[in-house]
Formats: sequence, structure tokens, C-alpha cells
Amino acid sequence: MQKLTPCLWFDEQAEEAAKFYVGIFKNSKIVNTTRFGEAGREHHGKAPGTVMTVSFELDGQAFTGLNGGPMFKFNEAISFQVSCKSQEEVDTYWEKLSQGGDKKAQQCGWLKDKYGVSWQVVPTALLEMLADADSVKAQRAMTAVLQMKKIDIDKVKKAYTG
Repeated sequence: MQKLTPCLWFDEQAEEAAKFYVGIFKNSKIVNTTRFGEAGREHHGKAPGTVMTVSFELDGQAFTGLNGGPMFKFNEAISFQVSCKSQEEVDTYWEKLSQGGDKKAQQCGWLKDKYGVSWQVVPTALLEMLADADSVKAQRAMTAVLQMKKIDIDKVKKAYTG
């Protein structure tokens, strides 16, 4: 068992969201589902048998989805970064994660899925260019990225090389 597991607070969509995410990432699965009972009903207000938590793994990373109610919403203060080795991977994750989500994608590879969860779909090549000791090249790459929503590796490479 890993020491740290992100817990995602949903209103009532934890199971639906877990199935959605498991369908996107390879080597993923639903591990366990717990349900509300009578205990604590005065606090949670959920009918017995309703899904309380869903434990799932995305490419080996453990997550928990909690149906905690409508009082908390996701925001951009936290996101999940998806490292991609190719433009094909960027395109695939971008398309699947943004399906039904906020159509006003943010810049620099950020998007919001249909549950309001923020994701960064980032090519590993971009991280390498931004970390280059040649700050002029790195800044050209960053300038290109700041003009993009979904990252286009070829366009960033062209800017990077000058």
C-alpha cells in the first residue's frame, strides 16, 4: 500500500468518475467500493447502500473517490499531471480527459474534466526543454507554451531551436 493516496471529494459521482478515469489510463482498475449504512446517517444524509467511497488505481497510482456531498468543489489549486512521451499520447489524454469537460481549456496544457478535476497533459520533451541550461532556448520554449492550450511538441521544439 502506498503511503499517500489522493482523495477526491465528489457530490455523488465518485463511482462514475472512477469508472471514467479507469477507462482512460492503462493498467488501471477499481479496487474496492464501500457503501453508506445507517451509522452516521444523521450526518451524511445518504440512503443506506449508496456508494460512499471508491478505491481505484490509475496506472498503479492509488486514488480514493468520496461521495461527500455538494459543499466542496474542485478548483485549479490542485491538478494531476499526465506525463506524455509523444504528441499522440498528448492528443489521446487531452481528448479523453476533456470529453464533456470545460470547453474553455486553460493554457499551458491544463484542462478541466467533466467532474471539475484539473489535469495537466504535459510532454516530457517540454520539461526537458524548460530545464535546459541555455536559458535563451528555455525561454523561447516557454513563450511558445504560454500561447497554447493543448501542447504541440513540434511547435515548442521549433521555438526552442530558434
